[in-house]
Amino acid sequence: MNTSLFELFKIGIGPSSSHTVGPMRAALRFVQQLDASGQLPRTARVVVHLYGSLALTGLGHGTDRAILLGLLGEAPDAVDPTQVEATLATVRTTNLLPLLGRQPVPFSEPECLPFHRNQMYPDPDVISHPNGIRLTAFDASGTLLANQVFYSIGGGFILSQSEFDAERNAPATSTRTVPYPFRSAAELVTTAATHNLTIANLLLANEVALLNDTTLKINRPQLAPNDSLHPTPTLSPEAHICNSILALWQVMQDCTARGIATQGILPGGLNVRRRAHRLAERLNTIGSTDPLAPIDWVTVYAMAVNEENAAGGRVVTAPTNGAAGVIPALAHYYTHFIQSTPAEQQAGLLRYFLTAAAIGILYKENASISGAEVGCQGEVGVACSMAAGGLVAALNGTNAQVEHAAEIAMEHNLGMTCDPIGGLVQIPCIERNGMGAVKAINAARMAMHETEGHKISLDQVIATMYQTGLDMQSRYKETSLAGLALNIIEC
Repeated sequence: MNTSLFELFKIGIGPSSSHTVGPMRAALRFVQQLDASGQLPRTARVVVHLYGSLALTGLGHGTDRAILLGLLGEAPDAVDPTQVEATLATVRTTNLLPLLGRQPVPFSEPECLPFHRNQMYPDPDVISHPNGIRLTAFDASGTLLANQVFYSIGGGFILSQSEFDAERNAPATSTRTVPYPFRSAAELVTTAATHNLTIANLLLANEVALLNDTTLKINRPQLAPNDSLHPTPTLSPEAHICNSILALWQVMQDCTARGIATQGILPGGLNVRRRAHRLAERLNTIGSTDPLAPIDWVTVYAMAVNEENAAGGRVVTAPTNGAAGVIPALAHYYTHFIQSTPAEQQAGLLRYFLTAAAIGILYKENASISGAEVGCQGEVGVACSMAAGGLVAALNGTNAQVEHAAEIAMEHNLGMTCDPIGGLVQIPCIERNGMGAVKAINAARMAMHETEGHKISLDQVIATMYQTGLDMQSRYKETSLAGLALNIIEC
C-alpha cells in the first residue's frame, strides 16, 4: 500500500483535480525545484507546454489558471478562491509573473503557455499518460536552465517523468511500511479477518503508521488550529488521524452549505444555472411528506458540491474533483437520515471515510482514477464504489458486505465515458454526481440484504474497469471530442 487516505481525500479548488489541482501542484513543484537548485534568480523566462487531454479541455477545466497560480507559488489547499480572479487579472494585465511571488518574468500566455491540441504526449514516440505537462526555464541569454515533464494522473496526483517510469516498471514496489499492507480486495478482507479487524480499523492502523512518514507530502487538516502535523503528548496517534478526518468532513460540509446557499449562473459560457438552492428550497417547503425526500436530499448534497467545484470553489478531492459530490452526499445522508446518538454518528462517519478510502486505494493502485485515462467510470464510478462500501461500514455491515457493495456499485458504472460539454466540469458532471450518490445507496442496501454471497469479486470488477478504460476510444476520455460534447450545441 503506497497511498494514504489524506492523499486520496485532499483539500483543493475546482473545477478539476487532474486539470486544475494536478497542474497547479506540478507548476509549484517546478518553481520550488528552481529555487532549491539556486536557479530561480537566474530565471528570465518560463514556458509551460500542455498535451493530450490537458490541451484539449484545459481551458474549460481551468488548467491555464492553475499553471499561473502554481508558478506564483500558490498551493491548491492554501490558495484563497476569492482572490484568484484578482491575482490572475494582475498577471494578465501586466504580462508579468513573479515566480514564487518574488522573481518576476515576462509571461504572455500565447507564447508561454502553448496548448498542443494535436499532440497526445510530451514525447510523441512514447505512450505515457494523456495528461502531460512540460515545464521549461531559461536564463536571460536563452540558455535552458531546467526541463521537467510531469503527468497529472488523476485525483490531483502528479508524477515526474522519472517517477512515472519507475512506477510503470515496478508498480508493486512499496516505499512505505504499514502493519497491514494490501494489494487487492481479497487480501484486504483476508488480512482483516486474520487480525479480527474491520476494514476501517485496519486502515486506521495503517494511517497511524504513516503519521511520521517523511515520504508523505500531504497536509492533514486539523480541527484545532494549534495542532501540528504530528501527534502531541496529549493527542494519541489514532485521535490525531480521526481529528484530521473530521476536519476534512467539516470542509465538505462547508462546501455543501455554500453550494446550497448560492444561486446564479456558473462560469464558463454554457450559462448553466445552479439548481441545488432551488431544489433545497422545494424540499424544505414540502417537509417530510414525500417518501423519497431523503433521496432528493442526497441529490441536492451531491449537486451542491459539484456546483461549487464548477465555480472554482474550495472542495475536497474524493477521489477526484469531478466526482467530489458523491462521498459527502452519502455522509450527509448518514448524518441526516440514519438515527443514532452523536457518539455513534461520529464513529459511523469515521468508519465511512476510512472504509471508503481503503476501497479508493484499491482503484488508485490497481487501475486508475483519471477520466483522461479510463473515462468517468474512474471518477464518479470509483466514488460511487467507495461511498457504497463506506456506507455499509457506517451501518456496521460486515467486511464481506463492504466488498460486495463496492463491487455492485462499480459493476453498474462500467463503460461510463467522460465527455464534458465545452470541456467544462458541468454537463453531465454535476447531475452525474447526484446519480452516482443515489446508486451508491442502492448498492449498499442490496449488499446488506444479500445473504448468499456473489459471483463477481471487487478485484474482478476493478480489473474489468481498467481494461474497459484502456479499450475505450480516447475521444470519450476527457477530450470533449465525442459523445455529449460533440452532439450538443454549446450555448
